[in-house]
Amino acid sequence: MSVGFIQNELDLKLLVLYIMARVAQPVTFPQLLELALCDAGVDYFSLTQAVDHMVATGQLAKDGERYSITEKGKRNSEICQSSLPYSVRMHCDENLVKANDALRREAQVQSFVQDREDGTCTLTLHFSDSASPLLNLSLLVPDRAMALSMAETFRADPASVYHGVIALLQSQTPSKAKEDLK
Repeated sequence: MSVGFIQNELDLKLLVLYIMARVAQPVTFPQLLELALCDAGVDYFSLTQAVDHMVATGQLAKDGERYSITEKGKRNSEICQSSLPYSVRMHCDENLVKANDALRREAQVQSFVQDREDGTCTLTLHFSDSASPLLNLSLLVPDRAMALSMAETFRADPASVYHGVIALLQSQTPSKAKEDLK
């Protein structure tokens, strides 16, 4: 069994601050856990206690299921980051590159299913780049299962859906589109 550089609660809090100061978006606890497991000295229960304490002391903020770093946490991170072993910081940085890519994609591709009183659902699809929305579409869908399936298809390849909508809108005249619906 390997021994990690994270030996106590203070080390763990420094690691959390280091990670949280560098993530692109607020993260869920499982995402934070995955990033923090870069050192053998980290475990689920210790991390839970450390994060709860950091929220209570105002170093992290919790909004719903997501955590973000506060100004107080950023200041503490800047002051103490050199106390974290270099190898741990480098391993964190490698993991953060992958995590930040996934978080950016998550922010750019969103789908929401809203149940309606009549048993149907409204499916809202949102696709954006870093500067502006590219697609914002709401559809009435017969049931929740179909809406969830459509949302999953969209999240898997939003660019294809976007290009398909553009191609469809550019290639058909309104009268041709009406004929296709018959």
